[in-house]
Amino acid sequence: MQRELLKTVVSRRPKTHTEPSPVSEHPRRDANVSENPQKPGAQGPTRVQQLGDFELKKKLGKGGMGEVFLAKQVSLDRLVALKTLSKELSKKEDFVKRFQREARSMAKLDHVNVVKVYAVDSFKGIHYAAIEYVDGQSVQAWLDQLERFAVGDAVHIAIICAEALRHAHDQNMVHRDIKPDNILLTRKGVVKVADFGLAKAMDEDVSMTQSGTGLGTPLYMAPEQARNAKHVDHRSDIYALGATLYHMLVGKLPFTGTTALELIIAKEKGSYPSARSLRSDVPERLDLIIDKMMAKEPNHRYKTCDELIKDLTALGVHNDAISFVDGAEPVPVGHTGSASIALGTGTAVGKTLPSSQKSQSGGVVPATSRVWYVQFEDAKGNSLVEKHTTGRVLKMIAAGTLTAKAKAKASADGTYLPLAQYPEFTDAVQAQLAHKTAAIRKEDMNSLYAKVAKAEKNRHKWRWLKDMFRGVVGWTSLILWVAGIGVVVWLVVQFGGAYVERAASGLGFNRSGDAAPVETPEQ
Repeated sequence: MQRELLKTVVSRRPKTHTEPSPVSEHPRRDANVSENPQKPGAQGPTRVQQLGDFELKKKLGKGGMGEVFLAKQVSLDRLVALKTLSKELSKKEDFVKRFQREARSMAKLDHVNVVKVYAVDSFKGIHYAAIEYVDGQSVQAWLDQLERFAVGDAVHIAIICAEALRHAHDQNMVHRDIKPDNILLTRKGVVKVADFGLAKAMDEDVSMTQSGTGLGTPLYMAPEQARNAKHVDHRSDIYALGATLYHMLVGKLPFTGTTALELIIAKEKGSYPSARSLRSDVPERLDLIIDKMMAKEPNHRYKTCDELIKDLTALGVHNDAISFVDGAEPVPVGHTGSASIALGTGTAVGKTLPSSQKSQSGGVVPATSRVWYVQFEDAKGNSLVEKHTTGRVLKMIAAGTLTAKAKAKASADGTYLPLAQYPEFTDAVQAQLAHKTAAIRKEDMNSLYAKVAKAEKNRHKWRWLKDMFRGVVGWTSLILWVAGIGVVVWLVVQFGGAYVERAASGLGFNRSGDAAPVETPEQ
């Protein structure tokens, strides 16, 4: 059973970009069972061609819950992905009720980056849910082709997914199965999170809980979810998104194991190679964000998707549009509410632009949508060439990732010119140079202030010693001076009378002050 669970994450066969993609049963090698069409003239059972309002077009895939068809909703004339329950599950009344309840809950989610549920019903015993059809492929399919994504693309997808999860969490819904297979990219590069609710309904009643691995995919699920799938909250989604972001950046999973049990034990240990250690251009702050998203203890993770979005956006490394999807349109990310502001320029989407900036279909194209080939050096001096929109280049200049030495060209066959020579970037480059000049001046002044402060500190440090020395010398001189006077006074007192008497006698005075008689020699 555990080996069967891990089949969902083995190498998958890449799909071409032109293949239609199912929404909720996105390509999984163990889930996709090729359809065996009847040969001309062959006898076979009659297949259902329409379920109520939905006309079946073709089979897209098959998974543990049932089959997925591309269908047309006749009343509204639109294509949908129709998920049907298998005959075995349809016989389980409790499961059918839960399936319908989860589908209705999922239908309440109204977000541009969440795959919508249009209807849930049954027809002649066949239970089904009509879901938004996504004309693209999953992130997993892209990873199979590219192995890993550019840092800007990976962070862009992570932020969009966090915004979709925030919307679901506000509705008290937890996805519990975030993984590259459940993140879809349309042909225009729009990110869509799939399988809200329906994944829970399927897994909770089938094999995952019974095998002890909990709901979701073991390779991406949080440790507490593996222990008890029924007692998890939105932080388990943040963990799974962190594991997905890690996979998109380095092309491999943080934890591996030959069985689900080995995998869960590895996650309980919580030790894995950092993304930065496997890929040097991953910013250190992004590495720390991933660590916080994937903390083993839920209390150590981000408490809400709002906090996560704020930190990811503050890095300033995300692309405005997915670079590997041809024709991808710029999408503002990292803000609250619907997409209304084009980041990087502050231009509101929908603002009237010159006719040259309008698309052929008449829609408004943001000023940040122009794509450039940018040549620059990374922090290690390696020369890189990347494709970025105008808005993204402006953000990279502001963040210091691109300097005045960087060059760009507007087409593959163009000539690289310094960024400052393009009107779109002139102001930004000049502002960066002015900022650097001011920073250098400030650094010089700070250095001068530091030297003065150090000299003043040294002066104060030795002043007290000098003052004390001067005081000691002064007091010592005073004491010696007083002592000298005392000695003189003492000598005068002790010996002064005798000296005076002798001196007086020598002068011919007696003690009374009369002159002593002069003795004359006898005649």
